[in-house]
Amino acid sequence: MSKTLFQRIIDREIPAKIEYEDDRCIVIHDIAPAAPVHLLIIPKSVIPRVGEATDSDEAVLGHLLVTAGIVAKKIGIPKGFRLVINHGPDACETVPHLHVHLLAKRQLTWPPG
Repeated sequence: MSKTLFQRIIDREIPAKIEYEDDRCIVIHDIAPAAPVHLLIIPKSVIPRVGEATDSDEAVLGHLLVTAGIVAKKIGIPKGFRLVINHGPDACETVPHLHVHLLAKRQLTWPPG
């Protein structure tokens, strides 16, 4: 099986602007931002999509959410942010490696769409 785009970034085979990294995840700037701040929080372990996560992925999934808060504080997002996880083509998933989008620094609409 070939590596996902995110695995290649994690392995430093493809360059990315890294905002944060620890032993369980990496946070990079999206190359096609949908907001002034658009970060991707990516687990280093491959979980294809959220609907395929198992009980053994629970700690990693929680870590991604905690990391979102850490990074938001680090880069100074005082008014709020949105987290998005896409699942499948109808949700515009483009890389089969679960990741969390952190969007901020513009007024986000509701419902999203």
